Amino acid sequence: MACPFLEDPIDEEARLIRRELRLRRARIFRPRLDTFSYPPDFLFERYCFSLQSLQYIHNLIRPLITHITHRGRALTTEQILCIALRFFANGSFLYNIGDAEHISRATVCRAIRKVCLALKRFLSVFVVFPGHKPVRAIKEEFHGIAGFPNVIGCIDGTHIPITAPSENEGDYVNRKSFHSINVQIICDAAHIITNVEAKWPGSVHDSRIYRESTISNRLERGEIHGFLLGDRGYPCQRNLITPYPDPQPGPQQHFNVAHCRTRARVEMTIGLLKARFQCLRHLRVTPERACDIIVACVILHNIATIRGEQHPALQIEDTEEDPIQLPENQDGRAIRDLICNNHFPC
Repeated sequence: MACPFLEDPIDEEARLIRRELRLRRARIFRPRLDTFSYPPDFLFERYCFSLQSLQYIHNLIRPLITHITHRGRALTTEQILCIALRFFANGSFLYNIGDAEHISRATVCRAIRKVCLALKRFLSVFVVFPGHKPVRAIKEEFHGIAGFPNVIGCIDGTHIPITAPSENEGDYVNRKSFHSINVQIICDAAHIITNVEAKWPGSVHDSRIYRESTISNRLERGEIHGFLLGDRGYPCQRNLITPYPDPQPGPQQHFNVAHCRTRARVEMTIGLLKARFQCLRHLRVTPERACDIIVACVILHNIATIRGEQHPALQIEDTEEDPIQLPENQDGRAIRDLICNNHFPC
């Protein structure tokens, strides 16, 4: 006869026996998927890289993302890399990435963080100003576009939308009334990013970011000889040339046309960066982590460009003129007039 004080004496007896025999339920492990074995089209659509480039990036950062222990069936380094690249390329919610890779949202977050911090270690290797090529070669490539002389880079700012932060929320509202990180990009004629400043809130003006950057100081000290080309959002200076605000017919118009055609390189580079990494359309993380993701995407963009990866469908955003017209430096105006008269005659 069953004991009246126990709700289910049979289950209670089984529990006691299991505890005595120390029996545990068998753990079920899903088989590990070899992501690198998928077809090339599959890899590019999901990770924006070919198999050879995936292996190159994996070998580059593997020592920095390897788990110290294999306890708990930790993810392989290939899986960690592919999870992060899928987020960079897709820009979806973390739980969507987790569902696609059959892992939890928290695991996706940790994988992205690991890869971002690992890639940041190579910032000074892949992002070098004025570039990996000799300065003379860089100037010749820019000159071949529209005949503009002595150019070592094109500069522009771009806003990366973010979710409104809990602290200092007002600082991140830009002039278009959405929250963002204002990122300064300098590129060469081959769409390789040679400098990135990704730490400023959206309310900070492009000219201030440049004024307080290391590149500005290096150019002022004369470490590098050449010009940067910028839009009217920057002041015309000795090392930063902007177009004429009201060009006269003749040389000044020719100057502006050549300036615009050459400076279009940075707009195309920003368009390629955002097309390749859709996560930059909107980052739903804190500003600090958003900056790390932006830097990681810039490094990956340079790797893809250097290795000749396929370009994504380019979508250049409509750029509006900055309503703030900054005063021009006297030396900058003199150098601009000299270039205009010597290289763009009637």
